[in-house]
Amino acid sequence: MRAVFFGVILALALSLSILSLRPGGIRRQLRLVARRLRIVIVLLGLYAFGSLIIRLVFPAGPVADWGPPVMATVLAVVFVIVGQDPRESG
Repeated sequence: MRAVFFGVILALALSLSILSLRPGGIRRQLRLVARRLRIVIVLLGLYAFGSLIIRLVFPAGPVADWGPPVMATVLAVVFVIVGQDPRESG
């Protein structure tokens, strides 16, 4: 149990140190992390809904087999594009 607790503390400290090294300060970086978390939550909801629809409409066959991995890949690409840092104004 101590190892898990130590690992969580170590991961938190490493994350904060990496975020504080990036340009813009820690507040801006935490704001960007929160933005990406909201994007991930929306995309996970889309994945769950899409997976449900695929399983209901196509219970068997190639769409049921390949649909969820293809949808996950497409949503990952969407996250990479939408989750980029916004351009600096000025």
